[in-house]
Amino acid sequence: MGSTLLDKLSHRPKHTPVRTPDHKRGLYLGLVPARAARVHGVLPLVLDHDLDVLPEAGRRLTVRRLASYVEDIANRFAAAGVRPGGHAVVCKAPNFDLWLLATALERIGAVPVMLSQHLDSEALGALLDRLDRPHLVTDGPKLRSLTADGVDLAGLTRGVIGVGDAGPGAVALADFEGAAPVRPVLRGLDDPAMITHTSGTTGLPKLVVHTPRTMRSRLRPQLFLLGLMRTRGTVAIHIPFGHSRTFAAMSLCLLQGMPALLVNEGAPDAVAGFFAERRPWLIEALPNSFLAWEELADDPRRPFASVKFFSSTFDAIHPRTVRRLLNASDRRAQFFQIYGQSEVGPAAGRPYYRRFAHRMDGRCVGYPLPGSARVRLVSRDGRRPSQQNPGFIEVRWDGIAKTYHGEQDRYDANLHDGWWRTGDVGYRSAFGCLHMLDREFDAIPGVGSNLEIEDVLLDELAELAEVVVVPGPGSDAVPVVCTHRDEPLDPDRWRAATAGYPQLAAPVQIPLAELPRTATLKTRRVELSRRLKAGLQR
Repeated sequence: MGSTLLDKLSHRPKHTPVRTPDHKRGLYLGLVPARAARVHGVLPLVLDHDLDVLPEAGRRLTVRRLASYVEDIANRFAAAGVRPGGHAVVCKAPNFDLWLLATALERIGAVPVMLSQHLDSEALGALLDRLDRPHLVTDGPKLRSLTADGVDLAGLTRGVIGVGDAGPGAVALADFEGAAPVRPVLRGLDDPAMITHTSGTTGLPKLVVHTPRTMRSRLRPQLFLLGLMRTRGTVAIHIPFGHSRTFAAMSLCLLQGMPALLVNEGAPDAVAGFFAERRPWLIEALPNSFLAWEELADDPRRPFASVKFFSSTFDAIHPRTVRRLLNASDRRAQFFQIYGQSEVGPAAGRPYYRRFAHRMDGRCVGYPLPGSARVRLVSRDGRRPSQQNPGFIEVRWDGIAKTYHGEQDRYDANLHDGWWRTGDVGYRSAFGCLHMLDREFDAIPGVGSNLEIEDVLLDELAELAEVVVVPGPGSDAVPVVCTHRDEPLDPDRWRAATAGYPQLAAPVQIPLAELPRTATLKTRRVELSRRLKAGLQR
């Protein structure tokens, strides 16, 4: 097909990676942009949104400009009083600012703590209290919300640094433009480098501590997979910009020389236009984003025609979604599903191909990845784990997060002779494929796998946009259903589709917009169950 855009831009051999300097094999996020700029300086990065922190930057960047922005923001943070080793909570409207701010903080040796703006004020206050009086980096709307809800920011933080519309009581980051340059600070391999939080599906989120060593380890399986690819192209990323997975994905794009599309607006029509114009080669997105984009398989703009690889992690992906997306590509596309969690990173995975997608088992999450974790099944009752008697899924490797900040006992409770208990239950097939059936906490006695039932119902009923099986009043297994355009559910079609599941109670239909979600669009099953028991009063 001739030379790629990357070849023309960089005037270097194809896919020249940035050699990872040893630094004892740690990933120092604050150095990634500058290192990448030395090799791939004119590599393009295209956003579908404007930056709050640098509104003049526009939507088309290069890696060289990105590196200069990170350095500039790092200098401003240092001038604002942020110091090496100190915590700086970043909580603002979601866009690519989150990556820029965190990377700049890490460059000066501070520890960015990425908290979703979707957390309510009570939860944010509790998490701030768990930290040692951090700086708070936020925007006007979030700051006004916290102030109105009575959060004691003066007592909980060392100060508030405002981005964009700074808000009352904040020091504006913009006021430090032109601050004196500060040298990068490299902290220890096993020192905290970043803190993210868990989804909070079962209560107050936990603060997950990542180090340069654990973040570098998590790149190994993806580096192996990239090494198998004969050609590369533009990567579209639509995952929360403050999530640890985004920092891994951006590191790979920058250091391996792959142009990136940074997608903030996930509405199907907006995505269709952006992809139709930019033609991505690989798309990484949340499972529920892909679910929402299914309808684009029939869009005349054909936004997925150029896609060679789809990639997803975070949560279960429905087989119907995989089939529709693969069929929407003009290429011999693959859908790569990765099984993992915030605490362990990628642990297992497998590709799906169009030719065999009709036989896809949504519970089969794959095999341990080269360079990644070891995985084992541990019996819950002394009997060998099987499909009928699933066991605990545990993983072991050097990519496991260091601790839960302020909750070491809670972290240690998940470790069993060095093996991390994920909280999921499953089994291995005769061919060694790991099957994840449910979260242990979500399992309903006598039901089997909730996720498997959901997969089957979505396959049988094309009108469903989502279905979630949770315990209702009396611990009955209640399917909560959402339809496309919130159209009424056909009771006859429902009865026919669920004839094989007599354990299910009558369905409860709600608008898709009312389904409680986490920042990564996972359904908050505990909250949904609580609402069912309270008569769906929000």
